[in-house]
Amino acid sequence: MQNVLILNTGGTFNKRYNPLKGELEVPCDNTAVEAILRYCYNTPYTLIALVHKDSLEMNEEDRALIADTIQTHNASKVLIIHGTDTMDVTASYLALHVKNKTITLTGAMVPFSIDTVEATANFMGALGDLHVRNETGVFISMHGITSSHTSLFKNRKKGIFEPR
Repeated sequence: MQNVLILNTGGTFNKRYNPLKGELEVPCDNTAVEAILRYCYNTPYTLIALVHKDSLEMNEEDRALIADTIQTHNASKVLIIHGTDTMDVTASYLALHVKNKTITLTGAMVPFSIDTVEATANFMGALGDLHVRNETGVFISMHGITSSHTSLFKNRKKGIFEPR
C-alpha cells in the first residue's frame, strides 16, 4: 500500500468547545483525526497539521501553503481534512496548481468532539476511495459520495453535499 499524505487544515471536523470563551474553536492539534487513525491498522500515512482555521477564514496564502506541501511531498495520494464552507474553493485552487496527484478533500458539518459519527464516516469513506482510485485529480468525499470536485457541492439550504 502507498503512503497517504493526510493534511489537517482545521474546519468544523476539528472544532472543540472552549468553556472559558463559551465557543467552538479550531484547535492547533490533530486530536480528532488521530482518534480515527488509531483504527487504520493497514494504512501507511504521514499526518501534517496546517492552517488550523475555519474554512471561512482561509485565504490564498493558506491554499498556496497546502498546494506547496502537496507538491513537495513524495506521496501521490493526499487526503485533506477541510472545512466544508470553502472546500470547493480550495479544491478548485488545487486542481489548477497541483498535477499528477490524487487529492480528496473531506470534512464534517458536526464537530468530531460533539458527535464522532459523521467525521469518522466521511474520513473513512475518503480514505477507502483513495486506496482504490487510480485516476489523478481533485475529489470531494462527503456523506457517502466521492466525486470530482466539480460534481459535488454543498447544498446550503438542505445542509448536505449532493451531486450537481
